[in-house]
Amino acid sequence: MMDHNTDTSSYLSLFAALSYGIASMAMVFINKAVLMQYVHSMTLLTLQQLATTLLIHFARVMGYTKARGFNVETAKRLILVSLFYNANVAFALASLKGVNIPMYIAIKRLTPLAVLIAGYFSGKGIPTIQVTLSVILTAAGVIIAALGDFSFDLFGYGMAFTSVFFQTMYLVLVERSGAEDGLSSVEIMFYNSVLSLPFLLFLIIATGEFPDSMSILFAKSTSLSFLVILILSLVMGIVLNYTMFLCTIVNSALTTTIVGVLKGVVSTTLGFVLLGGVQVHALNVTGLVINTAGGVWYSFAKYRQKMKNKLPKLMSDSEAHRK
Repeated sequence: MMDHNTDTSSYLSLFAALSYGIASMAMVFINKAVLMQYVHSMTLLTLQQLATTLLIHFARVMGYTKARGFNVETAKRLILVSLFYNANVAFALASLKGVNIPMYIAIKRLTPLAVLIAGYFSGKGIPTIQVTLSVILTAAGVIIAALGDFSFDLFGYGMAFTSVFFQTMYLVLVERSGAEDGLSSVEIMFYNSVLSLPFLLFLIIATGEFPDSMSILFAKSTSLSFLVILILSLVMGIVLNYTMFLCTIVNSALTTTIVGVLKGVVSTTLGFVLLGGVQVHALNVTGLVINTAGGVWYSFAKYRQKMKNKLPKLMSDSEAHRK
């Protein structure tokens, strides 16, 4: 029975990691495609969160999900998670307006470095030499690639780095809230979207995006191709949220970032040719290869570390059975 539960848990972990990787990869390209035609990124994020709120609410009312209703005490505990998540997505969307996809992915690949630094300061200890060297290589790759980036956009780069900071804070918080509050991924997603809406509505009004952004959206909706990618963006926003929360709860914040690093290898390659492509410069390509190599090395180092940690536990379990 225990073996069956272990197998189920392994399959769930694999499913969560793979689905998050695929959804995350698709979302970058879909959002870039939308933002190439519609620059109001904050309005886009507000619509994605509104779609998520409504879908979960009606799914709960109609009995499709066992997610519990809104609770004020739980909402208070998750308010920071929601703020960090939406700050991460808002800055990421803003950066996509000025940064090409391969460079965007390279910068976002610095998240594991930020997670490790956050872990060190919160008392998780010093990482292994392999892990340390791999994240240094990843960071060096970003610097080299940026030097050879023909379309260098300081504002876009700044937005992407700020997004990395907020993603780190959000990933660490989600891992803790998932463990402490015993909430399902659907419930965390529901609280996240509900809590984000007042904050996002305030922002789109304060920045002057609204109501112009909505009238432009309605005007553009007459185009079938735009309507298709907009609906895809709203649907994939829900799918990405769900798979990201699920991956973080079932695995860990670190595993979620590792999956992000691996899907980045494929996204970087596709980013050179899709949605207008990128002007190729030797320095830029070299930096991206170094950055990708660092990401793969990091994933391998973390896997070996996890296996080493599991070995003593398995040995002590077998000794206990003998007694």
